[in-house]
Amino acid sequence: MPILEHLWIIPLLPLVGAAINGLFGAKWPNKIINSVALSSTGLSFVCAVEAVREFFSYYAQTQQAFRKEFFDWIVAGNFRAGFDLQMDQLTVVMVLVVTGVGFLIHIYSTGYMSHEGGYYRFFAYLNLFMFFMLILVLAANYVLLFVGWEGVGLSSYLLIGFYFLRKSAADAGKKAFIVNRIGDFGFMLGMFLLFRTFSTLDFDTLFTAVHNANLPREAWGVFGTFTIACLLLFMGACGKSAQLPLYVWLPDAMEGPTPVSALIHAATMVTAGVYVVARSHILFEHSETALVVVAAVGCATALFAATIGLVQTDIKKVLAYSTVSQLGYMFLACGVGAFGAGIFHLMTHAFFKALLFLAAGSVIHAMGGEQDMRHMGDLSKKIQATYWTMLIATLAIAGAPLFAGFFSKDAILFSAFTVGGNGGHVLYAIGLLTALLTAFYMFRLIFLTFHGKQRYDEHHVHVHESPWSMLGPLVILAVLSIFGGWFALPSFFGGFDYFANFLSPVFAAHEATEGLSEAAAHSLELTLAGVAVLTATVGFFIAFWLYLKQPGKPEQLAKSLKGIYTTLYNKYYVDELYAAVFVRPLMWLSENVLWKIVDVEAIDGTVNGIAHGATAVGDTVRHTQSGNTRSYAVWVVVGALAVIVILFWPALHPVLGTVSK
Repeated sequence: MPILEHLWIIPLLPLVGAAINGLFGAKWPNKIINSVALSSTGLSFVCAVEAVREFFSYYAQTQQAFRKEFFDWIVAGNFRAGFDLQMDQLTVVMVLVVTGVGFLIHIYSTGYMSHEGGYYRFFAYLNLFMFFMLILVLAANYVLLFVGWEGVGLSSYLLIGFYFLRKSAADAGKKAFIVNRIGDFGFMLGMFLLFRTFSTLDFDTLFTAVHNANLPREAWGVFGTFTIACLLLFMGACGKSAQLPLYVWLPDAMEGPTPVSALIHAATMVTAGVYVVARSHILFEHSETALVVVAAVGCATALFAATIGLVQTDIKKVLAYSTVSQLGYMFLACGVGAFGAGIFHLMTHAFFKALLFLAAGSVIHAMGGEQDMRHMGDLSKKIQATYWTMLIATLAIAGAPLFAGFFSKDAILFSAFTVGGNGGHVLYAIGLLTALLTAFYMFRLIFLTFHGKQRYDEHHVHVHESPWSMLGPLVILAVLSIFGGWFALPSFFGGFDYFANFLSPVFAAHEATEGLSEAAAHSLELTLAGVAVLTATVGFFIAFWLYLKQPGKPEQLAKSLKGIYTTLYNKYYVDELYAAVFVRPLMWLSENVLWKIVDVEAIDGTVNGIAHGATAVGDTVRHTQSGNTRSYAVWVVVGALAVIVILFWPALHPVLGTVSK
């Protein structure tokens, strides 16, 4: 049976696993739960690989993306939303990342979560997330994509709040859910506007109509249909991919189990916003304003989050802000039109950031649950496998030459520099500064965790290496973090631009070197790459000097720069600002107006007033039932007279009028 003709099998398998474990897993031992969870995701990965193989054969013959309509879902007038799935080159990248990295994280989870309560529930949620994420990337229209979009939000809420008896975890889950609903409201408005304008939300039909119409590009400051629709879609992307100003949920999401952080908040869900912008590139390319906003927000978020990561002490929080920062890089690439470079960084980031989170989980496992780097130190010899894999991931994210992150980050910085005008140079400079900060805070993490003097009590903490169920995925991800960028080696470095050429049928070729000769472009690429490496090296040596050579210096700097340090440590007080401006006023309004006035006094008052009135009338009327025969006779006469008057009033009215005269 050809998998490409039955693409629904790929997301269905994790859904079946989620249903089986969710319904029956409470009474099963961990081994059976593992079998169900791993077999469903493993088979999904195998089917995805086979579907990709079949797609290559299909594309070689047709030179078209594969698309199939399985059944009509919503039909109303001229509107149709079907369960339609597609596969093109962009889908290939996303579906392999989701199933491949997701399967490795499932394997890791069997070791990390083995002693946790609610084991079956965790894997049911994890499989459910895989189902919705695969629906998101395989969907052939915005409506079905939105189902997956909302589904990963639901799964994220469930997984972040997995330890629901812990208030901080429950609050973090609610925060993620609410913040994402704000972004999703904009996403829905964007879809409504697109349907009103083009009468369809099907990708192929919509993008073909836009392309064939030869509509003019909306210039900077012109808020036409494309600009408004793209900004609304980007609003949803800012929520899902944790960009300013909707990033605040992701750092708190570290309350969930570490495998959740690796799967959802590094490799898959948070990249959904980048995917949607890239998928909608034809729309964004028709609006200069939208592209500038995407680039500016991405660049600002990258720098903003990196500065916060400089001083965080929780190992997972450092990685959380690093994720926000790296997502900013991806949006920077999309904003300057280098959609392929953005997806390339999405892929390499999935490798090394998943590795960083899983290695951090291995450290936490070794330290008996400790997450504060100030209580670690000198772990490199005791958990060597974890140390070397995490060092590889750090070199990759810092942009060390020949590691995966070097090529993808270099492609983004190169595209920003050559976008034209001073604006591109400003974006490049901010991106370069972010690269320096990234190298600094990541090597700060390495030095505080694995080097320096021991800062924990061996009598209370028994440091031990993780089992191979956890180390195996680390080794595989480490290999991908080293070699994952090589097949995309740019021609400037002697490669053949495999990745760019592979995605070229989806994205219009972005010629960053337009106006430059091949020799000049080659020279510029090498120069910018050298500058990026030098910048990262500076960040490394600053961290080396502060945390290994002068370990007392950071505390001195924190005291001398107390205002700056306190501001960064408290994350610019953004959460406090939101609480003061939005949360507390809404709570006051809800309690004092909506509850006490509208609900209690108006609604309850009206309902209760009617009830009290009916009771009073009934109480009054019941006194007429005295049991006295004379009283009943009087009431009968009065009633009879009343009936006579009502029935014969038209006849009596003239007579009574004459008598009165």
